[in-house]
Amino acid sequence: MISLRNAFILLLIVILSYSCSKSGEEQIDLETLPDLNGKSVVMIIASRDFRDEELQEPESILEQKGAQVTIACSALGEAKGMKGMKVKPDISLDQVNVEDYDAVIFIGGSGAKEYWNDSKAHSIARETVAADKVLGAICIAPVTLANAGVLNGKRATVYSSEKGKLEAAGADYTGADVQVDGKIITANGPEAAARFGEAIARALGES
Repeated sequence: MISLRNAFILLLIVILSYSCSKSGEEQIDLETLPDLNGKSVVMIIASRDFRDEELQEPESILEQKGAQVTIACSALGEAKGMKGMKVKPDISLDQVNVEDYDAVIFIGGSGAKEYWNDSKAHSIARETVAADKVLGAICIAPVTLANAGVLNGKRATVYSSEKGKLEAAGADYTGADVQVDGKIITANGPEAAARFGEAIARALGES
């Protein structure tokens, strides 16, 4: 008969094995991604309750491939993620000049609602599309793009609870983890963060 201690150890081994296999599934082969030296990206986070992984994972991928990443926020004070990550933004949202970047990325998390109806955020999204640059949003942040009017007629995804908002704005909601339509890239949540970063890197390599 298996003792309680041995049963616990076996359970722990199973859990760790499953976690490792899941992590392996999400690993991105950086060698297959383009060199991004000379590329500049601005990632826009909420002043509080942005989603940590949605910032960390794409940022890591882009920086490892040589891109320069700037963090923008509605406020210049310390921003805090939903899981405790603390970030000091480089610039404020009002200081974002689309001409300075090759890609503009809106990060999700529950706090991203602050940009849903923000006129500056909408202007940034529209200017990015008009300039034919890469525009990305993950989790609930695609709602900001939808409200800016740039997803009309575009294939896009979003955290499932918000799909109605995309459809109401004329988007073709696909439900995919990561959806690419031209230079507009959307993703549905933190589990897709690494693949979102990969898609952005590939789009930057083609631009």
